[in-house]
Amino acid sequence: MNRIGRIFKLHRLFKRRRPPSMQQLMESLEMSRATITRDIEHMRDFMGAPILYDRATNRYCYDPEAEDFELPGLWFNASELYALLATEQLLESVQPGLLTPYIGPLKTRIRSLLEQSGHSSELVSSCIQIQQIATRNIDDDRFTQAAGAVLQGQVLECDYHGRERDQLTHRKIHPYQLLHYRDNWYLIGWCEDAKALRTFSLDRISNIHILPEKIHAIDKKALDRHLGATFGIFTGPAKAWAVLRFSPLMSRWVADEQWHTDQIGVWKGEKYELQVPYSDPRELLMDILKYGPDVEVIAPDTLRHLITERLNSAMQLYG
Repeated sequence: MNRIGRIFKLHRLFKRRRPPSMQQLMESLEMSRATITRDIEHMRDFMGAPILYDRATNRYCYDPEAEDFELPGLWFNASELYALLATEQLLESVQPGLLTPYIGPLKTRIRSLLEQSGHSSELVSSCIQIQQIATRNIDDDRFTQAAGAVLQGQVLECDYHGRERDQLTHRKIHPYQLLHYRDNWYLIGWCEDAKALRTFSLDRISNIHILPEKIHAIDKKALDRHLGATFGIFTGPAKAWAVLRFSPLMSRWVADEQWHTDQIGVWKGEKYELQVPYSDPRELLMDILKYGPDVEVIAPDTLRHLITERLNSAMQLYG
């Protein structure tokens, strides 16, 4: 637990009716006496916390004679703040209708949580933005039907117009999960036509019909492997490992990034070499090409050849 987390927990413990002893603080935070003492001194010296110590009982508490003390600043970590703001913005985009009586109280609760940072929810929302890029529009009814099929465990029939083949096909899908990835929604399910797990872009699905039959059961580990085995949205077992070597200028930034949970990163002198598993190269190609001359595909040869073709095609556009 980092210092911010410890101080936030100390603050809640000091707010209790029966203040904690040093032993209780050590057990609750799983920290040493010295660490807790330093945190308390930091709260007193830099935050103005009116913390008292009763030597007779060896307990700490806020001075009951002092004004009510609250922690200053923003006390959410990055993931917590993102979750709250993203939820608030998603709720703001919901059109009035059947869910209105339920969404109102939920919005109020989220704003109340945001205000626990010590600032008004309006100030937090105006100063910290979540900007969505290249978001694809999805019809509300389409999303509701897909989500309903997933939650109710029912098979759905639909038409699917994939981007790669540019063909309209009819599918019968056993839906297992909705995935929000890079600001867009995807449906993960077993396709009876392909006889395999597939990932469908929700904006490309149309004419959905929910069937009365129940979906086939699936092992959660198999679903997790499908979703997390390789780089990007194109899921499935890894077919190859991409070996990418970045320029010294870009290496210092890429070395801090996580492209995949199983990635391997090594330094080759001043250059950073990143290895990631992939099953379908389409998304990986786009992410590689955005680095231009600051990255070289070392392996496999098939991926290097695809990059070469793309770069040559781009050069032809510019003569």
